[in-house]
Amino acid sequence: MPTDVVMPQMGESIFEGTITKWLKKAGESVEKDEPLFEISTDKVDAEIPAPVAGVLSEIKVNEGATVQVNTVVAVLTEAGEAEALAPKNQSADGFAPLLSSSGTAGTDVVMPQLGESIFEGTITKWLKVVGDPVEKDEPLFEISTDKVDAEIPAPVAGLLTEIKFAEGATVAINTVVAVIGGSPASPHAEGSEKSATAEAEPAPSPVTLRATPAPEDPAPTNAQGRLRSSPLVRRIARENQLDLRRITGTGSAGRITKEDVLRHLSERGAVAPPPPAAPLPAVSATEQAAAAAASQLPGQVVPLSRMRSIIADRMVESVAIAPHVYTVYKIDMTRIVRLRERERSRFEQKHGVKLTFMPFIAAAAIEALRRHPIVNASLKDGSIHYHPHIDLGIAVALEWGLIVPVVKQAETLSFVALARSMADLAERARSKKLKPEEASGSTFTLTNSGVFGGEFGTPLINQPESAILAIGGLKKEPVVITDAEGSDAIAIRAMQSFCLGFDHRLIDGADGGKFMSMFKRVLETWDREIG
Repeated sequence: MPTDVVMPQMGESIFEGTITKWLKKAGESVEKDEPLFEISTDKVDAEIPAPVAGVLSEIKVNEGATVQVNTVVAVLTEAGEAEALAPKNQSADGFAPLLSSSGTAGTDVVMPQLGESIFEGTITKWLKVVGDPVEKDEPLFEISTDKVDAEIPAPVAGLLTEIKFAEGATVAINTVVAVIGGSPASPHAEGSEKSATAEAEPAPSPVTLRATPAPEDPAPTNAQGRLRSSPLVRRIARENQLDLRRITGTGSAGRITKEDVLRHLSERGAVAPPPPAAPLPAVSATEQAAAAAASQLPGQVVPLSRMRSIIADRMVESVAIAPHVYTVYKIDMTRIVRLRERERSRFEQKHGVKLTFMPFIAAAAIEALRRHPIVNASLKDGSIHYHPHIDLGIAVALEWGLIVPVVKQAETLSFVALARSMADLAERARSKKLKPEEASGSTFTLTNSGVFGGEFGTPLINQPESAILAIGGLKKEPVVITDAEGSDAIAIRAMQSFCLGFDHRLIDGADGGKFMSMFKRVLETWDREIG
């Protein structure tokens, strides 16, 4: 008989729990009282044991999900019943359906559901062509939804025998988009490869893509000889005729990152722009690579990507909905600059994360939002909705657009936790590893428009929020300062401009001014421990 595993009640006042980690995968054997999954509540973190011995035949709730007590989160069956009762469309990881068996013909790869409110995805790029061997969990194709862009891994190892949808197609979740045959070493796989490339046999579907010669993606190998790099890295390598095997990867498990490639290009001088007529500040490797890519575009007509289309629609929507008002404050960041310079090495060694200016700015914004909650509110259905938490959006510029990961309940985090969360979200946004819920639900957004040296920007509000704070460039400037006796002097100070854009339907100029005054005071008189 199948046995339901439920979310336990860890105390009289606890009514829900968050599954932080599954310790077993679907299909694995479990002993009675063996730890099965980990949960976190507002009181405790705990490992939950298996109620009976058997096989974990189904995982119903993904990691990160919060569910009520007594909700069924998994099913255990006796070993003999497991195969018959296991869901046919459940992935090897036991999470959201990613594949279903198509018998001896191969394994169906389906469009996954990346969130409860997401019902379709657009295939933006196939990372393999028909006939290519594929390793289990190797990135197979890229998709774009209205929440996130993501790389989708292969559910099994084998040969890619069929692609059912071309790049650019938008398909519903659980739709079969490709088929993976047997392992490359098996006779069945060999036959599949031949049938995939044979021209005499008609294609089974008008959208099926047959194997065609394609330039091989150079990519680094790990200890097992498997190539490890992102699609972006391989594209940069192709465009600049690079052999990635000659580049040392600094990422996880020797993975070559974009920064590794750009550093190599900068040292090689492959994408350096022509020397200017007069001396100019050094151009970063990122800017050099961007310039090289842009030089190939004049005269072309390029369709909008799905992400770019969504951004366009939402920007037009924001302007149409909210009357934008802006206020700009110049803030003396000298105290923060000196503190960061003094503590950055110790902070990174102790906490494993770089000490940037962003957590200081975020902490000041959180304090100002806590003191002036109207700036953290939203206008909906003719009512002001004061949010119970400060869910801080951090705009991250990507090679292919813009995304806003969210630090949830930011007001509850220490300085160190805030720094770690911001760095982690930004990194996973750039590597397409964000979960949909991590890129939605923000109540206030920070955007660093000064990263390229601009004085300040006038950003559009990220709906349905009511305000957004743009961070300008940090520069040394001569400033008139007044001492305790009232005497004036000129000093060199680190100054930075910040622009608050807000919805005038909800926030008056006085509210915006009070918010910015508090924000300024926290930064200029910083007296907090940073850990």
